[in-house]
Amino acid sequence: MDLVLIESLGVDTVIGVYEWERTITQRLLLDLELATDIRPAAASDDIALTLDYAAISAHIADFAAKHDVALVETFAERLADSLRKAFGIAWLRLTIRKPGAVPAAAAVGVSIQRGHRPEND
Repeated sequence: MDLVLIESLGVDTVIGVYEWERTITQRLLLDLELATDIRPAAASDDIALTLDYAAISAHIADFAAKHDVALVETFAERLADSLRKAFGIAWLRLTIRKPGAVPAAAAVGVSIQRGHRPEND
């Protein structure tokens, strides 16, 4: 199986457990690996036959604008579910980083995998 990649996608959302965090938007950085078979798209040069990373990125930005949660874990779980349903993604790895959340670290975050990763043929 092949992977469509989206790396360091920045989105702004309301996220955090502290009162002051609930009054601002914060930047999250997302990395995605999305399982698909790119051969049909490569053979036909047709974007409709692959995972459209521009459409997926727009979906993520819209999701971030409409959802505010306390935990990065909650954001990751709900976003992964939304992406799998909206785009028919069998397997994905989603890493979310929250820069500046811990002063001594460049970023903190989570990485999750959801679905079943198909094998290569």
